[in-house]
Amino acid sequence: MSSKNTVRSYLFVPASRPERIDKAFNAGAGAVIVDLEDAVSPADKETARESLYKHLRTDRGVYVRINSADTAWFEQDLELCKSSGVSGVFLPKAESREVIETVSRTIGNEKLLVPLIETARGIDKAREMAATGKIQRFGFGSIDFQVDLRIDGEGEELLFFRSQIVLISRLENLLPPVDGVTVVFDDEEVIRSETSRGRRLGFGGKLCIHPKQVPVVNGCYRPSEALIDWARRVVEATDKSNGAAVAVDGKMVDLPVILRAKEILAGA
Repeated sequence: MSSKNTVRSYLFVPASRPERIDKAFNAGAGAVIVDLEDAVSPADKETARESLYKHLRTDRGVYVRINSADTAWFEQDLELCKSSGVSGVFLPKAESREVIETVSRTIGNEKLLVPLIETARGIDKAREMAATGKIQRFGFGSIDFQVDLRIDGEGEELLFFRSQIVLISRLENLLPPVDGVTVVFDDEEVIRSETSRGRRLGFGGKLCIHPKQVPVVNGCYRPSEALIDWARRVVEATDKSNGAAVAVDGKMVDLPVILRAKEILAGA
């Protein structure tokens, strides 16, 4: 699995179809999320969990989206996630620091924990959850969030809430959050537009529901060659300046610009 700092695309696979895990990795996803929640009917939860367990591999860790804390499947899902074949947990409908601490205590600090903000209470408690020090980044479950708040629209209607998640993540020194899914998977322009919007707002990755979305998402979050070239020239100019003021492309370079350039090169 990719380093937690460079994961841009997370591709969902139904836990009832674990044979698709290999295909998901081959699609180029930064990480694969095996879904025990929305993708599995209540009648199939137990069977899907058992099937997933048989497909876990220690040399290829996956994330698991477990069922939420208010369901009958939560505790058994957590037990599964103790396996060395699980690299991390996506926690749906995250709303309290107590549940964050319970999940973290069960799976251990070496596994990554990504709470999904999907409700009004979840965004209200996001700062408290982040302050536990147990999570690495937030995910935004934009579809469930719209349902919970009776919001009709994916664009400007969610701008305030997306920006809140980005702001809280920065204040608590988390990785940039992961944006919600695009329900369209056969229109590259729609996928590119929604992914680029998330990146402009400060998100660091995106959830995907189909392999076709992965290359578009990866491309949107990968710095362009022109941006990489600019960042390289900034770093080279400052390295040669011995602390003196420098300009690149006719613009003065100060500390925030230098830090941004180094961040771009690291992400490239």
